Amino acid sequence: MEGEWKTLPLEDCMAAIIDYRGKTPTKTSFGVPLVTAKVIKGGRIERPDEFIAEEDYDTWMRRGMPERGDVVMTTEAPLGEVAQLDGTKVALAQRVITLRGKRDLLDNTFLKFLLQSAEVQEELRSRGTGTTVVGIRQSELRKVSLTLPPLPEQKAIAAVLGALDDKIELNRRMNATLEAMARALFQSWFVDFDPVRRNMDRAGKKSSASSDEALAKLDALFPDSFQDSELGHIPTGWTYSALPDLTTFKEGPGILAKDFHELGVPLIRLAGLINGISLLAGCNFLAPEMVNQKWSHFRLEKGDVLLSTSASLGRVAEVEEEAVGAIPYTGLIAFRARPNRTNQRYIRHYLTSPHFQRQVEAMGVGSVLRHFGPTHLKSMSVLEPPLAIQRAFSDFVAPLDQKVARNLMESRTLATLRDTLLPKMLSGELTTHEPLSSSE
Repeated sequence: MEGEWKTLPLEDCMAAIIDYRGKTPTKTSFGVPLVTAKVIKGGRIERPDEFIAEEDYDTWMRRGMPERGDVVMTTEAPLGEVAQLDGTKVALAQRVITLRGKRDLLDNTFLKFLLQSAEVQEELRSRGTGTTVVGIRQSELRKVSLTLPPLPEQKAIAAVLGALDDKIELNRRMNATLEAMARALFQSWFVDFDPVRRNMDRAGKKSSASSDEALAKLDALFPDSFQDSELGHIPTGWTYSALPDLTTFKEGPGILAKDFHELGVPLIRLAGLINGISLLAGCNFLAPEMVNQKWSHFRLEKGDVLLSTSASLGRVAEVEEEAVGAIPYTGLIAFRARPNRTNQRYIRHYLTSPHFQRQVEAMGVGSVLRHFGPTHLKSMSVLEPPLAIQRAFSDFVAPLDQKVARNLMESRTLATLRDTLLPKMLSGELTTHEPLSSSE
């Protein structure tokens, strides 16, 4: 079988290379989604937030139209992030190159995984130029070596690895639905105040009767009137409180690169909050003895809520088992509810709410790298309903949050399996027509 494998330069394997570098599109607030380097992450395309006008599409895309299955790769800032197009109509931005394999030589899904392999990633970096921002010229990209098994084996490898990716993506979509359900409940109770309005409607009709006893029992926790506050009408008896009054918090310590260790206690970075699967994504490590001497009081506990305060402001994540005992890096703040004032799950969801996220945006300072710090928290307000209502909300959303956590755990397991299989299958050490041994 070894003799059937070929090693060829990338350019000899391509039916098309579409490169829009050197051009800048006119962006709009809606229209055709623009695939930029910043939305290609972890093998997938995140939801684009930039667009070009529909009427500009044909003019902009004169260098080549993307097709379903094409592989897109970032060429700088960062270099080497890869994803595959699903057929949705998109426009391609600068710093993104599109690759389409020759049909009789290279399977595009196999290409996606091949480009993510350690060997190809290392060659991309070695052929790249730049110190602060590393990028690769198309002329150098064309020379990158690709080792290809026969096409049927490529398709089989792509099917195995793709099935794992598909399940991870299904979990991601399921979690997006679960999180949307939790947001909808939060919106109903703490933004639109629907239970209060139902109580007012009942009072106006001089009747407390309800066809839904469970709903009436829930609504009984809420008042039947509003009061004025600095931030508008809120339910009677509720208040806005400063975030530090409701939580204790700790900002990640000022740890330097020289403190990093090969293994040990995980140091959670912003990448973990962006990753969406594991808080340990992109983490560094600290020597356990150093942590015990200097930073033990920064260790995270299950249920702690992390908030990013630098770069991608306002990212929120809950600490699950895998990250218990880890240390948050600078630019992350860990919150814990004061149990006599608020509920941990309520705080976790409030930090993701539009009201709080607007405060985060307003507090961010800096032109190049926006950030805010613990001193700004005193100016950040949180709506404080009675504890009984917060606990009722927690009871409703806990099953949703727990299902999200289980899906994330499963996705981490699948990602680990995929990353273990990837080098073995791409090197021919493990083939698709032989079963895994018990040692594997």
